[in-house]
Amino acid sequence: MNIIDCKGLACPMPVIKTKKYFDLDDSKETLVIVDNEVAKNNILRLAKGLKLNSSFEEENGLYKIQLSRGEFTEINEAVYEELVVNKTSAPTILVSSNLLGSGDDKLGETLMKVYINTLAEAEVLPENLMFINGGVKLTCTGSDVLDSLNSMKEKGVNIISCGACLDFYNLKEELKVGEIGNMYQIIDLMNKSGNTIKL
Repeated sequence: MNIIDCKGLACPMPVIKTKKYFDLDDSKETLVIVDNEVAKNNILRLAKGLKLNSSFEEENGLYKIQLSRGEFTEINEAVYEELVVNKTSAPTILVSSNLLGSGDDKLGETLMKVYINTLAEAEVLPENLMFINGGVKLTCTGSDVLDSLNSMKEKGVNIISCGACLDFYNLKEELKVGEIGNMYQIIDLMNKSGNTIKL
């Protein structure tokens, strides 16, 4: 059985690699391995568009998706284009404050809460959510948006809080969602993103 190892690959690369394999005339049964639910769901959607037989199992945080050609092999390019275009345009969002906008702090706090909660319900989620300076307060104990952030994390959004910022605010032990990152990591993700939004 052919194996397509997509661990650690950001979308849409798992979709692109899988479709490229099934574009081959002699493609047979294959196992696609991904490490997040978003990639798994996108591969299954691609399989449906390509009219492939599909099944998957989760093991130790990995999704192993078994694909094989069914009776029909017609390729639905619209499904592929939707998956690739949507994920390519998924932004990286840099949150530098626990307030949204300038002016009244209370209003800014409310606006940020509404923004994060609404973002969690958006059709296209960000690929990365990175928190620096006062923004790290949103990922820690007492934050009103922890449920929304956890929901996005479960859907595959990469959530990173600046370690130096957590130290400055004495919040490192209070981090409740995502991982601790450094400035090199944040810059690297921004450079790799085709669409970075700063709040």
